[in-house]
Amino acid sequence: MLTQKSSLLEGQKRLDEIKSYMSNNTMKNKPKQSKPPGFETLAIHAGASPDPTTGARNVPIYNSTAYVFDDVDHAASLFNLQTFGYLYSRIGNPTVSALEEKVAALENGRAAVATASGHAAQLLAMYILMEPGANFVSSPNLYGGSITQFTHTFKKFGWECRFADAKNLNSYKDLIDKNTKAIFIEVLANPGGIVVDIEPISEIAKSEGIPLIVDNTTASPYLCQPFDWGADIIIHSMTKFLGGHGNAMGGIVVESGKFDWAQNNKFPALTQPDPAYHNLTFYETFGDFGFSTKGRAVALRDLGPTLSPTNASLISTGIETLPLRMERHVENALIVANYLNNHERVEWVSYAGLKNSPYYELAKKYLPKGPGSLFTFGLVGGYESGIKLVESAELISHLANLGDTRSLIIHPASTTHRQLTDEQRLEAGAGPEVVRISVGLESADDIIADLEQSLESAGA
Repeated sequence: MLTQKSSLLEGQKRLDEIKSYMSNNTMKNKPKQSKPPGFETLAIHAGASPDPTTGARNVPIYNSTAYVFDDVDHAASLFNLQTFGYLYSRIGNPTVSALEEKVAALENGRAAVATASGHAAQLLAMYILMEPGANFVSSPNLYGGSITQFTHTFKKFGWECRFADAKNLNSYKDLIDKNTKAIFIEVLANPGGIVVDIEPISEIAKSEGIPLIVDNTTASPYLCQPFDWGADIIIHSMTKFLGGHGNAMGGIVVESGKFDWAQNNKFPALTQPDPAYHNLTFYETFGDFGFSTKGRAVALRDLGPTLSPTNASLISTGIETLPLRMERHVENALIVANYLNNHERVEWVSYAGLKNSPYYELAKKYLPKGPGSLFTFGLVGGYESGIKLVESAELISHLANLGDTRSLIIHPASTTHRQLTDEQRLEAGAGPEVVRISVGLESADDIIADLEQSLESAGA
């Protein structure tokens, strides 16, 4: 009879064989490639293969809450994590699994766990790492909702977030103590268009034996590959550029599979026996995908932030055009940024694609295909002018989202960041005069025409 660990290893071996078969048979009757598939190919084919029963080319939407067991022993092996398979859609669904495999492939990661939203992804990742009395260090340049989650909501779990000084990389190290579990950054910060220097922060994390978590939402894996620069965990709000059409919410946590969770005693959830699974030790048992297995088998099970199969399908379809969309996003963003940079009613533009940006060189390093399409600009007239501008927009939609095919605009100080203090807003790049724009895929001339009439209204 197989032991639990040998059974799990055999199960993973079978899973890897299935994935290999799927990868090799995705493009039927085509010659096998001698080199790894390109990003565009992975965006379309990773995680997806014809349905073996019906021949359906798209991954079906499996609207099933539960799955039939072969027998009692099969059910027991699934519940004991001795066999890979589906038992209940709160912790695993075939449609969602296909999306997880796709995003993990695009990020060159080992495994991924999808969630109902980007905030849920952050909660899931921290739930695995943290414990009451623990802390993590974060860049201050974050999405306003993340700052609120880290500052207020996480406190209820007994977790502390310590914000580093954006202008002093050494401050990350200075804030770390024996209870620090991770460093968290956004590589292309929302809303300010700030590019964070991943490599030296990764070196700090490694020297302290803690993982670097990178939110790659705004850049997308097409523009930036954080694992190449030392990240250990990547988080996305798939609601944004991955889905790309403003029609589905979702989040995901991707692990590199390269972090040694047993190098110290900081991560007992992964290195100590789990009483809920007959004292199974996740890192010892599952190795380089132990973090993801813990996220699925414990965090999804107990917190329940499950991604629906319908949203998973919509996001998967959106990802198929991610490379094309990101190229157009970047092309349009540079045109719009240059227009605003020369407008008399605009004081400044914070876009890393402009040569006068302090982040221009960092963008060339980490985002060689372009620094995304989300950036901010400051209006002459401050707070009131910002409100007038967003209320005057016609083609550009005034709403709290980004990464859509449509151009979107918002005044952060009066909306997404209004719950923060004045100091926090300034630190996050959301001062009173700041307007954030997510440049879409429309004709650039039409975007500029709408900005022109909105700027006129704002200055009236």
